[in-house]
Amino acid sequence: MKNDCSETVHELHFFLDGEITPEKRARIQAHLDDCPPCMKAFDFESELRVVVADRLKTEVPTDLAARIRAAIADDCA
Repeated sequence: MKNDCSETVHELHFFLDGEITPEKRARIQAHLDDCPPCMKAFDFESELRVVVADRLKTEVPTDLAARIRAAIADDCA
């Protein structure tokens, strides 16, 4: 079981990104369903992604965006 846990935790990023085969996804999901410690790691990684994505959202002030567009337009003219 410990080896399965190590592999599962190692593969969580690929699992969350959808970058694994359907067979591997099913195997990892089955392990997560039966292993509370790995599910806890999965929950943590999922929540961490949400927090990081939320922190990376930055709105550009309207006047700055306008100045950038104008500068690009000047360069293209």
